[in-house]
Amino acid sequence: MKHPIPPAHWPTAEVAASSRLFSPVRLGPLEVNSRTWVPAMVPWRASEEGQVTNALLDWYGRLAEGRPGVLVVEATGIRDVPSGPLLRIGHERFEEGLARLIEVVAERSGGETRLMIQLIDFLAIRRRPERDKYFARFLKVESAHRARLGELRGMEFEGDEADLRADLAALAEDDLACVLSPREIEDLERGSRERVTDTHLEHIADLPTSLPPLFAAAAERARRVGFDGVELHYAHAYTMASFLSRLNDRQDGYGDSLEGRLRLPLEVLAAVRRAVGPDFCVGCRFLGDEIIAGGSRISDACAHGEAFARAGMDFLSISVGGKFEDARQPRVGAAAYPYTGPSGAACMPTVLESERAPFGRNLHLARAIRERVRAAGCNTPVVGAGGLNDFDLAEAALLEGDCDIVAAARQSLADPDWWRKMHLGRGAEIARCKYTNYCEALDQKHSQVTCQLWDREFGLADKGQSEAQRTDDGKRRLTPPPWVQSP
Repeated sequence: MKHPIPPAHWPTAEVAASSRLFSPVRLGPLEVNSRTWVPAMVPWRASEEGQVTNALLDWYGRLAEGRPGVLVVEATGIRDVPSGPLLRIGHERFEEGLARLIEVVAERSGGETRLMIQLIDFLAIRRRPERDKYFARFLKVESAHRARLGELRGMEFEGDEADLRADLAALAEDDLACVLSPREIEDLERGSRERVTDTHLEHIADLPTSLPPLFAAAAERARRVGFDGVELHYAHAYTMASFLSRLNDRQDGYGDSLEGRLRLPLEVLAAVRRAVGPDFCVGCRFLGDEIIAGGSRISDACAHGEAFARAGMDFLSISVGGKFEDARQPRVGAAAYPYTGPSGAACMPTVLESERAPFGRNLHLARAIRERVRAAGCNTPVVGAGGLNDFDLAEAALLEGDCDIVAAARQSLADPDWWRKMHLGRGAEIARCKYTNYCEALDQKHSQVTCQLWDREFGLADKGQSEAQRTDDGKRRLTPPPWVQSP
C-alpha cells in the first residue's frame, strides 16, 4: 500500500501573517520570530577531521534562506576523537569553522533564523566482521569456551588457543550457540556495540563522571563562538538516550529506576547550565516512545519531560524510535544502522508503510508530554515533529495543543524555502516531500545526503556559483536548486 500525499491548502500572505505558525515564541531567554523549526539532520559534509567545509556552509546557508525560526545544526560530537565526516566541537580548533557557519546562516537568513547546535555523545560500534576474522582476532577466548566446547563434544578439549579458535570457527550455527554467549553471537552476527550497561568496562562505568564536563565544555564553546543555543541529544540510539531507557539496569545509581535513569541527563543539564549561565538557551531532544521491546513508553517520556522542564530546560523536542536493538542485521563489513527496524520506521515513516500514513502520526506523543509539563506548572515549549508537511496540519497542531513549535526535517530538505513561500502566500510554489526516504537511504551509507526532487537539476546554479555543485560521484546536487521567483 502507498499512502498518497494529502492535498495542501496554502495560506495567503495575510492569513500566514496572522497565523499561530508565524507568531513569535520564547525559548527561555531566546526570542524566536516564528514557530517554524528545522531539526538536526546529518548531511555528511564535514571533513574527515570533523571540520566545517564549504559544502557544509552551502548546506546550512541554503536551509537558512527559507528563514525558519530555528535551524538546528546536525548532531555534533563533544569528544575530541576521530569520528569520520561528523561535525565536532570537542576542541578549540573547531571554533573558527563553527563561527563561519554562524556568519553564513545569519547572512543568508537576513538575520531572522536562530541557530542552535545539537550536542551528541555516542559509544563505540564496530562493523559486522567476517566469520574467520571474528574467531581469529576479535573473540576474547576464555576458559568457559574451552569448557563448553568440551561439554558439547563429550570430552575435555586439550588444544591450545589457536586450536580452540579454529574449532570454534568450524562449528555449525546450532552448536555455536551452545558455546558462545548471546552477546558474543550478536558481536559475530551484527558487530560489537558498547552499551551504557557495560559497567565492567572502566570508561563505561565512568560515564557519569566524564560526560557532564564534556557536555558543559561543548556548550560553553557553542556560546563563545556565537550560537543562539544548544540542543542536548538525549534521543535515539546514543549514550544519553540509553541512560533514559527502561533497558538501562545499571546498579550504580544511574539506572534501574525512573529516578536512576534520569540522574545523568539531569546532571548533564546542570553542568551545562553552570557553564553557560541562565541567559543562554538550552533544550533537549528526547524520545516519546522507544518502540523497542522492553523500552520506554509515553508514560516514561511524560515523566522525563516533566523532570526536564522543572530542571530548567528551555525547550523539549520530541522524537520517537531510532534504536539499535531492533535494527536490521547489517551485511558483513557494515555497521548496524538504528533506523532500519520498526523503531526506525516509526522515527522516519514513509508513504510505503501498510498501516498508517506518516503525516503528523507522532503528534500524540508531543501532546501527552506537553499536557504533563503544563500540569506540573511549567510553560516549557514543546517541539512536535513527524511528517508535518503543510500549513493546515502545522497550524492545527499548534492551535489544538499538540505542540508549541512545528519541526519538519524531510520537507525542509525537499524545499528549504517552503517556510518562506508559505509566509509570503506563495505556497503553490512549494516542492513537497514524497516521503520515500531516499535521503535516509543515503544517510545509512554515510553518503552525502540529497533529495530525489532536486538531485539532477544541474541547470539551476547554486548561489554565487556558475553551475550546481555536485556530490563526490558527480551524479547529484549538493544543495537544493535556488528558488526562482515568478512575477
